Amino acid sequence: MDKYQVLSKYFGYSTFREGQERLIDALLSGKDVMGVMPTGAGKSVCFQVPALMMKGITVVVSPLISLMKDQVNALQQCGINSAYINTSLSKEERLDIMRKALAGYYKIIYVAPERLSSEKFYSFCSKLDISMVCVDEAHCVSQWGHDFRPAYLNIKAFIESLERRPVVSAFTATATRRVREDIISLIGLYEPERVVTGFDRKNLYFEVIRPADKDIALKRYLDLFSGRSGIVYCSSRKRVEELYSMLSEEKYSVTKYHAGLDKNERQLNQELFIKDEKEVVIATNAFGMGIDKSNVSFVIHYNMPGDIESYYQEAGRAGRDGSAADCILLYGGRDVAIQKYFIENPEENESLTDEQRNQVRKLKLDKLDRMIEYSSGKYCLRHYILQYFGEAVTGRCDNCSSCNGSAESVDVTTQAQKIFSCIKRVKEKETAETVADILKGIESDYIVTKGLNTVKTFGAMNDSARSQILLHIDYFYDHGYIDRDTKGRLLLEKKSEAVLFSGKRIRRPVQKTERKQNRASVDIRLFSALKVLRKELAKKSSLPDFIIFTDLTLRQMATVKPVSEKEFLLIEGVTAEKYKKYGPFFLNIIKKHSADKIEKAE
Repeated sequence: MDKYQVLSKYFGYSTFREGQERLIDALLSGKDVMGVMPTGAGKSVCFQVPALMMKGITVVVSPLISLMKDQVNALQQCGINSAYINTSLSKEERLDIMRKALAGYYKIIYVAPERLSSEKFYSFCSKLDISMVCVDEAHCVSQWGHDFRPAYLNIKAFIESLERRPVVSAFTATATRRVREDIISLIGLYEPERVVTGFDRKNLYFEVIRPADKDIALKRYLDLFSGRSGIVYCSSRKRVEELYSMLSEEKYSVTKYHAGLDKNERQLNQELFIKDEKEVVIATNAFGMGIDKSNVSFVIHYNMPGDIESYYQEAGRAGRDGSAADCILLYGGRDVAIQKYFIENPEENESLTDEQRNQVRKLKLDKLDRMIEYSSGKYCLRHYILQYFGEAVTGRCDNCSSCNGSAESVDVTTQAQKIFSCIKRVKEKETAETVADILKGIESDYIVTKGLNTVKTFGAMNDSARSQILLHIDYFYDHGYIDRDTKGRLLLEKKSEAVLFSGKRIRRPVQKTERKQNRASVDIRLFSALKVLRKELAKKSSLPDFIIFTDLTLRQMATVKPVSEKEFLLIEGVTAEKYKKYGPFFLNIIKKHSADKIEKAE
């Protein structure tokens, strides 16, 4: 079979996407490659097609167990013999896979980078005919990236130790120029074909808001996105637990994920989300890199991440199947303090010298400044991200809150004077929360004990909501009027004096956003019926729904409405193997739906 026949037979597509064919041709000619392609652009096809056409086996280095499992499930559903070797398997299961691999049964095998340093695994590999080593999530090799994983540094030595050097491929979705150079040198790519297709995800809508109350804003979005699959990212385990408790009590369909949970609970919660038994997962950044879930239709960041790379990778988990999706950032000044704390108190890395630690700290602070600038909403959000990754773009995208919003501004000078005066009177030794309580006139035990209910500004803003006072404080912090010490206590900056004593006015922008609606000629009732059928079939097979067919494929079915095997096989994502397993069930639903509509019309 040629590459087009492989693409059609195993993956259900008739044409290659941008960059795929060039990378595949290079690999088939024996050349190393590096592909930088946005999430959802089809990176896997770039190494899976040549893997099926080469004589030997392809070893894919993948960072997470869940990612391996999903990839192998998807390949097996397409009729491709593949497996993974990791700690989730018993010794007997690993030995059985190795025996089958040595017998030539598998074309693709997934492993974690840590396994490459195992003598037993090397001994096993030395007996295999390895045609290609593929490095997925290749940015993990660079300490200048956002997901540095030291075990990735073993890859180059592993490749060099093989008796015959295989062709090597490396893929990632997010990498600056510096990280791309690290990938080439640290993995040991030899004069690779470089393909950077661009970072733009046109199906994603980007929005930044500064809510007076994040909890209220979050619930408003969850109500808006009801019935859709989504992720809510938080900066800490504590915040995950708090939001999970609040949303569970209010009967939202949520689960939670963070590194502090028991391994079995993490696995269970992940499965609930993957199989659409829970609509939303509340998580730290420990969740996601290995989640190949195609129908995530929104990602909300409750807290701002520390850099653009992390934000774009996490937000990019929405809309993997190409469907329209929303990426929302709920921004507040306290997010900056949280990220600065993480930078100043990093996890110990003994492999770094003091000079390197200082370099990393400076780099992270620079990256944080860029993230804060993005969060300000002053620029087209999409273009800001693309320019960060080195793409030359200008103008507006007309699909983000900065482009679609109409800016107004309000005079907040009076509020500023009251807040600055309060901070000055309490001798700059209280947190934003306490200052807000003083201005609101709340006589908590703490305030009474400290005598803060006697200061002149006590109750000076009792006509404002506490959350609104905190929002003002966030704004003044972001714009250099206020600072915080390491304990979160507020300090007045010199800039505030002009407002207190010289009559300087402050106007604060207020953003009104109208979201562009994404409309398509999809029969919604049929689409819903197809989703119900997919869930039933997935449950019987113990598979995630999207492994059967993605939402994008179902939408195409609900638009085209095929009534024969020939028409059904023309739907993107439908292979002969999948038609054989599931096609007749879906055709029956489509035919019945069409017949019902005709009957009602008559």
